[in-house]
Amino acid sequence: MKVKLAKTAGFCFGVRRAVDTVYEQIEQSQGPIYTYGPIVHNEMVVRELEEKGVRVLGTEEELAELTQGTVIIRAHGVGRHIYELLEQKGIRLVDATCPFVRKIHRIAEREEKNGRRILIIGNAKHPEVEGIRGWCRNPSYVIESAEEARNFKAPLSEKLCIVSQTTFNYNKFEDLVEIISKKGYDILVLNTICSATEERQTEARQIASEVDAMIVIGGSHSSNTQKLFEICKKECGNTYYIQSLDDLDLKTSESIRCVGITAGASTPNKIIEEVQKHVGIKF
Repeated sequence: MKVKLAKTAGFCFGVRRAVDTVYEQIEQSQGPIYTYGPIVHNEMVVRELEEKGVRVLGTEEELAELTQGTVIIRAHGVGRHIYELLEQKGIRLVDATCPFVRKIHRIAEREEKNGRRILIIGNAKHPEVEGIRGWCRNPSYVIESAEEARNFKAPLSEKLCIVSQTTFNYNKFEDLVEIISKKGYDILVLNTICSATEERQTEARQIASEVDAMIVIGGSHSSNTQKLFEICKKECGNTYYIQSLDDLDLKTSESIRCVGITAGASTPNKIIEEVQKHVGIKF
């Protein structure tokens, strides 16, 4: 029985940088350490950090109550006002925002100054998108589906700058841009899906089309893992979404000769290795 493991599975550059930043602060900092929101969208990673004393702050109210310590900005980034709040309170800040996300913040600032309204293709409730919107001085637009794109209306005199959540489905991004492009707006399109996301999605699609069963590993709140699952499910109906080996209930049969494995950008290598070994032994 063959097991195909995606080469791109596991921590991406931005996640690795963010997690390493927290561990560096654990070693260096004298006082309490906090992350504003989960540092990455993987429950096991967050739990391990909590066991080392790192506390997750879930709201601005909790942030405002701090009087000391170090606050680490999560990989997904935050709006401008969070930086301003911490500066006002004199709380030490360590920025672990993914550089690809930070780039979108700069684009939003720049293109607003150039007279464009920012339109983000992504999930409005995702912290990355909330953070991007927090760098817009003016109200921004968010579109996630074809229906929303078809129903989108803005004054034709309004110039738009279209960016994307870094973990959005690349093909879907192109489809939504095409719908909006036909509406007659003056638009500037900047594909801000990170290269690692594109590579991961392309490889997952290819592997899923070649195997009898596909396993996608990642946190339940991980946007990029959810996108991988959607992509794999289209290619392989027998696709499983799990957070760890404990969640795996692979129904075996003689028809399963090859199993594919991929994982989201926040999934630790040790979880991937556990699943890979288990599937290899099982078959």
